[in-house]
Amino acid sequence: MPRTPADTAAAYFEGWRRRDAESLREVLADDIVFDGPLGHVEGLEDNIASLHGLLGIVRDVAIRHVFVDGPDVATVYDLHSTVTAAPILVVNWSHVVEGRIASMRAVFDPRPLLGPT
Repeated sequence: MPRTPADTAAAYFEGWRRRDAESLREVLADDIVFDGPLGHVEGLEDNIASLHGLLGIVRDVAIRHVFVDGPDVATVYDLHSTVTAAPILVVNWSHVVEGRIASMRAVFDPRPLLGPT
């Protein structure tokens, strides 16, 4: 039986906490599409490669709240990174199909990660 959308999103962020991009293969669909302020990524392999880079700067993910509406899960969290002193507030909207994240959209202010302009 497939995981619920809430369980799928929780497993995704647990992989982040462990900094284990490879474990995310279990919760991401083969044709996953990610959109966020720093880019657009399509397909499982490219998303895993992108996550390897991102998880290199993640110190912690502190979940504030999770909203579930059918197959959609919005996770509000603080991203603690090695780049910024202050955490970055992020909203992640995942659409789950048959226990796997089919699409994901992250919304946050990327300026603290980009450095001085």
